[in-house]
Amino acid sequence: MDKNDAYTQQQLKNLGNRLKNLRISRGFTNYEQFAFEHNLPRAQYGRYEQGKDLRFSSLVKVLIALDISLEDFFKEGFDNSNKIQL
Repeated sequence: MDKNDAYTQQQLKNLGNRLKNLRISRGFTNYEQFAFEHNLPRAQYGRYEQGKDLRFSSLVKVLIALDISLEDFFKEGFDNSNKIQL
C-alpha cells in the first residue's frame, strides 16, 4: 500500500471513529437504533462507523442527523500532522 492509500485509509478510520463518538455522545449506544430513528440504511451506517468509504452526500445526511456542521465535524478527530506531500 502506498502512502496515499495508507493516509486515506487512516482518515476513513478517523471518520468512522468520529461518527461513532458523536452518536454515543447523543445518547445512542446502538448504531442500528440511531440509523433506524434517522431513516438511514442501518447496514450502510454500520459500515461508515467501521471506516468504509462513503459518498459526500451520505456524510451530509448523517451529519444532519447528528445535528453537526461539516466545519464542526472536521474540527476533531483528524490528525493533519501527517499530511502527505503530493
